Formats: sequence, C-alpha cells, structure tokens
Amino acid sequence: MEIFVGVGMKILKGISLFVLCPLLLLGLGFYAGVEASHFFYPGEQNGEKESVSVQTPPEESEDPETAEPDPVPDEQLDYGIASEEGEEESKEVLLFPETLCVDTEYVLEETDILNHTVVETTGRLPNKYVGMNREQFLQAMEVYEAFPPLSEMERGFVSLEVLAFSRARVVVQMNYKYVQPSASFYLAVYDNNVIVYLEDMKTVYIETDIRLDTLPEKLQQEIMEMMWIENEEKLYSFLENYSS
Repeated sequence: MEIFVGVGMKILKGISLFVLCPLLLLGLGFYAGVEASHFFYPGEQNGEKESVSVQTPPEESEDPETAEPDPVPDEQLDYGIASEEGEEESKEVLLFPETLCVDTEYVLEETDILNHTVVETTGRLPNKYVGMNREQFLQAMEVYEAFPPLSEMERGFVSLEVLAFSRARVVVQMNYKYVQPSASFYLAVYDNNVIVYLEDMKTVYIETDIRLDTLPEKLQQEIMEMMWIENEEKLYSFLENYSS
C-alpha cells in the first residue's frame, strides 16, 4: 500500500510541475510584454490621459471670425491717425512738388560784367514758365543760356544763373558784356534775315528785318560770304536803303 502511495505522490508532483512551469512562464511573458509596451510607447497612455483631461468649456469655444478684437487704447489710436496723416502729407509733397504760378514774382538782375553794375527789375512771370517745378525751370534756363535769342546776343549776353526759386519768387541773374560799337562791321545772314556783326565777326550788333531774298543776287552772295562794312556811317546808309 505504501508503495502505491509513494508512486502516486511522485506522479502528482510530476503533473503539478508540468502544469505550473508553463503557467509561470506564460505569466512572466505577459508581464514582460506589458513592461516593454510601456517602455517603447510611453506617449500612448499620456495622450489618452491628456485627451481625457483637456477639454474646452462650451462658453470659451468662440468662432474666430465672429470674436471681437481686444480694444485698442485711445493713445494708440491717436498715434496711428497722426502717423497716417504724416505719411499722406509726405506723399503729397513727393507727388506735387512746388511749382510756379501766374502770381509768382519774377526778379531779373542784369549784371554788367565790365562795369560791375546791376540793374534789377521785377515783373510778372512769363507764361511759358507757369506750371514748371524747380527741375523743369532750371532745364529751361540751361536751354536759354545755350541758345540765347539774337536780341540778347546783340546786347552782349554771356551767361545766366538762377539765384532763388520758390512758388512766391524767382530770381534770375543775367550777365552781359554790353556791346560797344566798333570801327568796322560785317553783314551776315541768319534765318534768311540780315544781321550785323562787330569786327570780331562773332558779336551780334544789330538784328535787322531785311530779308536776304529781297536783295539783289550779287549783294546776297556778298552777305552770305560775310560782307565787310568799313564804318558806322556806311552801315546805317545800307540799313536805310534796304529796310522796309
């Protein structure tokens, strides 16, 4: 009997070990798997917790399009308006530079370079300069200086300078070496009109209204080749004979 009991206990122990070992290994494997998931994927549980804990109250979830902006202090509003007005004024200055008008005072200073005298006259601005800004007016003066009228050349015009420019007042200095009669003269033609040069053959003395094509052909040829007049008496004799 004892023999059977001993054999039975051995069989029972063998069965229990056979069953317990796999169960123990299975439990250890499950625990290791759980710990491994926590180690490799820590954000999953945190994300679940955050998604559960973070919620927006119904009264604070407003539509951004309908939400009213925060009020701006009056000081900032005033400053913004002032800056905008300043920008507009600066833009107007750039877009509309100072220009001359019909009421602009035109001051002309005629300077005699040889005698160092100045004659100043004040008058109305010529119409051709009305509406010009500073740059345009200076360009017009440069053209005038480069191509002066014959009437100015007769007076001995040399150069000019713009001394002042504003909407209220313009000052122009005209420099002259006033022409003095010479001992002899030369007749020439300019734009089909007869003109009189001094003996230097450069300074215009008189601009006449005598048309070249109204003169005899021989005289026309002589004038085209710079006809010499020996004195002032013969010059005025010529002018009286052929002036209309």
